[in-house]
Amino acid sequence: MRTTLDLPEDLLLKAMSLSQIKTKTQVITTALQEMIRKSEISDLKSFKGKVDLDIDLDTLRGRH
Repeated sequence: MRTTLDLPEDLLLKAMSLSQIKTKTQVITTALQEMIRKSEISDLKSFKGKVDLDIDLDTLRGRH
């Protein structure tokens, strides 16, 4: 999808430099993917302590 954006050039150039990404499109795409990934991880954290897997780690790792 084509979109016209008015972005702070210094912010975009710094992101490109830090990430070693060569195109503006790719640096924006990467930033959006990272935002989504972080949100999904945050959602998964809400399940911490709520799922009982009943796993014996010693058995799983081959320790007897």
